[in-house]
Amino acid sequence: MKSSYSGDDGGNCIEIAPGFPDRVPVGDTKTPHAPALFASRTAWATFVTGVKDGNFPA
Repeated sequence: MKSSYSGDDGGNCIEIAPGFPDRVPVGDTKTPHAPALFASRTAWATFVTGVKDGNFPA
């Protein structure tokens, strides 16, 4: 699943791949053939909540 913010603006975007029952593969949109980082669903949900809550300032 590609980020809606991905583009040619030089931003740093990630993408995730759905369909894995117990883990979330995360990859860099600039290097799609590089190895993915795998996070547990719990860890990914915690990360997403932290982003939404503003715990990772720009």
